[in-house]
Amino acid sequence: MNDSPPLDDLPKAQRLAEQALSTLQRFLHVEAVSGGALLVAAAAALIWANSPFAHSYHAFWNLPLMIGVGDHIFSRSLHFWVNDALMTVFFLVVGMEIRREVHEGALSRLDQAILPLVAAAGGVLVPALIYLSLNGDPARGQGWAVPTATDIAFAVGVLALLGRKVPVNVRVFLLALAIIDDIIAVLIIAVFYTSGLQPGGFAIAAVGVLATLGFQRIGIGSALPYLLPGFLVWVGFLVAGIHPTLAGVVLGLMTPAIALPMREPPLEVVSRVLKQLRSSDALEARDTHRLEQPLRDLRVAHREILPPVSRVQMAMHPWVAYGVMPLFALANAGVELTGAGPPAGGHLVMVGTALALVAGKPIGVVGATWVAVRLGWCRLAPGVSWGGVWLVGLLAGIGFTMSIFISMLAFSEEGLLRAAKLGVLCGSLIAATLGLGWGAVYVRRQ
Repeated sequence: MNDSPPLDDLPKAQRLAEQALSTLQRFLHVEAVSGGALLVAAAAALIWANSPFAHSYHAFWNLPLMIGVGDHIFSRSLHFWVNDALMTVFFLVVGMEIRREVHEGALSRLDQAILPLVAAAGGVLVPALIYLSLNGDPARGQGWAVPTATDIAFAVGVLALLGRKVPVNVRVFLLALAIIDDIIAVLIIAVFYTSGLQPGGFAIAAVGVLATLGFQRIGIGSALPYLLPGFLVWVGFLVAGIHPTLAGVVLGLMTPAIALPMREPPLEVVSRVLKQLRSSDALEARDTHRLEQPLRDLRVAHREILPPVSRVQMAMHPWVAYGVMPLFALANAGVELTGAGPPAGGHLVMVGTALALVAGKPIGVVGATWVAVRLGWCRLAPGVSWGGVWLVGLLAGIGFTMSIFISMLAFSEEGLLRAAKLGVLCGSLIAATLGLGWGAVYVRRQ
C-alpha cells in the first residue's frame, strides 16, 4: 500500500515546484548542456574583454580577497582564488574519475586500458612535436604541453550532440582517453611546471594526508570532517611550491572506491528501520528520542549504498560543471583581440598551439591506435570502427580548460600567454566543428 499522497492531492505550488526541480535535475545531467555552459562563459569573457568596459574585466579579477584571523591575513586576487582554489575542486573530481575508472571502469584491466593508453600517448607526443617544430626558442618552447590535454566536458558534450547512434564503446574510448590525458597532464604539471620546492610544505601536506587516512580507517563516512585535512594538503602544496590544485588530485585518488563496512548491508538496514517505524507508534507520537537512532541508522545506510568515490563525484558534478568550470572560463578566456600585437614569435605560439590541437591530436590518436592494432598489442572494441577512432581523435583536440590552465603555468610573459590562449580557443573551436561535421557523417553511416 502506498501511503504517499497522489500528485493531484498536493498543493498546486508544491506540485509545480517538484516538476520544475525534477526537470532541472535531468537538464543539469545532460552532458551537452555542461559543455554549452562552458562555451557561453568563454564567449562572455571574450565579449567583456573586447568591449568598451574591457578595463573593468581585468580590474574585477584583480580585486583582492582576504581571509585571516587576527594579524594573520592571507590576501590574493580574485583570479588566484578561482585558478588556485576553486580549480582544486575540479581536480578533485578529476582524481575521483581516475580512481573510479582504475577500480571498476575502462582502466581496471590492462587489456582494456592498453588501447586508450597508447592512443593518449600518441595524442600527447604528436601535438608536442608539432608545437616544438614551430617554437624551438626556449621561451616559446615552454608551452609544448599546452596542446596535449583534452577537455572532457567539452569533448563528451559535443559527442552527446550527435545523439544515441554513436556506439557506446566509442564514448567509452573517448572517456578513457580523456581521463588518461588528464593523468598525463597532472604528471606534466607536477614534473615540468614545479620549481623551488620547500620541504616544510611537504610536512604540512603529509599531516593532511595522514589525517585523511586516519579518518577513513576509523570509518568516518561523512564528507564534512575531511575539509580540514583537505585544506592542510592544499596549504602544504602551496607552501611547497607545487601547484595547489594538485592537492585535489591527491585527495580524489585517496577517495575510497568501496563503501564503508557495516554490520549489516545498507539495504537490510533500510528495510529493518522501515519495519521498525511502521510497527512503532513513535512516528505518530512524534517522539524524537525514540526516532533519533532509527533515523540516524537510515541516514548512514542511505549514504553507504554507494561508495564514497561515486557518491561525492555525483554530488560535486553540478557544482563543477555549472560553477567552477564556467567561472574559470570567465576569468581566463577574456583575451584581447585588438590593441598591442603579439611579441616576437607570438604568432608562432598561437599557430603552433592551434595546429597541434586540430591536426596533432587526431594524427597522434589515430596513428598510435593503428600501430597498436597493427602490431597485435590490442584490437578495436566491438562497434568501434576506424571512423569512430577518427571521431575520438578530432574531439580529443578540444583542449580548452586544461590547455588554458597549463598555458598560465607555462608563460609569465603576457603577450605569449595571450597568444597561447588564442591558439587554444581557435584550435578547440575548429576541433569541435570538425568533430561535429565528421560525427554527423559517421552517424549517418551507422
